[in-house]
Amino acid sequence: MAKGHRAQIKRERNAQNDKRPSAKLSYARIPVQKACFVLDAIRGKDVQTALGILSYNPRYASSVIKKLLESAIANAENNNNMQADKLYVAECYAGDGPIMKRIHPRAQGRAYRIFKRMSHITVVLDER
Repeated sequence: MAKGHRAQIKRERNAQNDKRPSAKLSYARIPVQKACFVLDAIRGKDVQTALGILSYNPRYASSVIKKLLESAIANAENNNNMQADKLYVAECYAGDGPIMKRIHPRAQGRAYRIFKRMSHITVVLDER
């Protein structure tokens, strides 16, 4: 366990700032499991291959993740002065977001819960 005051621990953790270009989409209306199917397909691939995979993938999540990947590429070119042809997908993951709970009426006055799940999706790029 780390020693020191909580604020000091947070300062030290934030000082180790990751300089890799990334893009994050919060509150995406996609369940984590469905987003991970697409993310697993592009993890570790170079950027051009990943864009090709996302273009021809029939899942809804692929269109959202493609937009996110293009944003990460633009961040790398504009903020970090990196070349797009040398980039690859270093990390990509989805975490749980909030769940919208809805009611579906059923027979004899009963109600079934419907969970509309959200996720936070992150794509991190790096140079080869």
